[in-house]
Amino acid sequence: MNLIVKAGCRIFQKAFRLVIPVLPYREPKIVDACDDLKEVFEKEKITSLLIVTDQGIIDHGLLQHVEEACKKYCVEYTIYSGVKPNPTVENVECGLHLYQNNQSQAIIAIGGGSSMDCGKAIGACIANPKKKVKDMKGILRVIHKLPPLIAIPTTAGTGSEVTLASVISDPKNHDKYALMDFPLIPHYAVLDPKMTYTLPKSLTATTGMDALTHAIEAYIGGSTTPKTRRLALDAIKLIYQNLWIAYEDPQNEVARRNMSLAAYQAGLAFSMSYVGYIHAIAHSLGGQYDTAHGLANAVVMPYVLKAYGHRIDRKMHDIALVAGVSNEIDRDEDACRKMIASIEALNQKMHIPSHIAEIQEKDIPSLAKHASKEANPLYPVPVLWNAKELAPLYRQIKGE
Repeated sequence: MNLIVKAGCRIFQKAFRLVIPVLPYREPKIVDACDDLKEVFEKEKITSLLIVTDQGIIDHGLLQHVEEACKKYCVEYTIYSGVKPNPTVENVECGLHLYQNNQSQAIIAIGGGSSMDCGKAIGACIANPKKKVKDMKGILRVIHKLPPLIAIPTTAGTGSEVTLASVISDPKNHDKYALMDFPLIPHYAVLDPKMTYTLPKSLTATTGMDALTHAIEAYIGGSTTPKTRRLALDAIKLIYQNLWIAYEDPQNEVARRNMSLAAYQAGLAFSMSYVGYIHAIAHSLGGQYDTAHGLANAVVMPYVLKAYGHRIDRKMHDIALVAGVSNEIDRDEDACRKMIASIEALNQKMHIPSHIAEIQEKDIPSLAKHASKEANPLYPVPVLWNAKELAPLYRQIKGE
């Protein structure tokens, strides 16, 4: 990357780091179970709401818990179940239409990150009736307060229940972009472990690795604070202690609850400290090939961490210690190597592939350009790369 461009990126990132303490971050109020929604309905005076979800949630019977709560507390509801794994502009427009037609007062987003991203974007459109979704992409373009937004994760990984981002795909233009603003942070997060019991093993694996990606990128970046570093390390420790248990024993309440907490903590950490090139590359793959975000992050993570080289050794030693894969006497570079190897081993153990074969050589220049545009200058990455420098990573991820 050009030295002048590098300097500009670093100046931007340092300026952003300085203002982190005064930015209006807020944490959603945690609700322990769906049956506890009564207090939320009463406090927000909700009598009608829109439920945003996907067909898989309905097929697994998970919507039943929310419907029972609504019926029990006399709250009318409309269901939009058309959310795709990478929610689209059309999904947002369909949900918005239902919200308006049924005079809803609040939104419950139930599912993984896709449902929550869609619910946030619907809320943004409600708060900004004269704007389309694309008009709000980027940073601080939502501005206005959303209607009450209740996030109910059925995975333990995306962290969307606490983040200020909504990632939306535009299939017509092969694009995928983020809306990032403080009003998008949900007002409530229902961390109910029973909502994750029926999650397929493959999704337990990839969403768990998604949470690990959030925590690692938040920790190794250049915009950390004492709070985000603590949250990230706590999340990594919980993930390494509980992900495999949750994968092998899906109805283990302790493991499921701990994974939900880990996802929440990792979400808080990267909301304030941001992510890096792992996410930028994963988003480009999602936009081009509809690759599930958690899967993309899991596959991409080892390649990017290796490419960062020795710049991340010290911080990765910290991570390796809490993960239990290294010890104090290891050299930083050895601990870093052990940590990356443990990520690869965990992926393999949970049958996550090591490559994404869908990547086409002809697409790599545009994919790399998309990742560079997303990451620079916003993401406080350990090493700065432009599109030309990112391109070889796609070939490694492809399996060349």
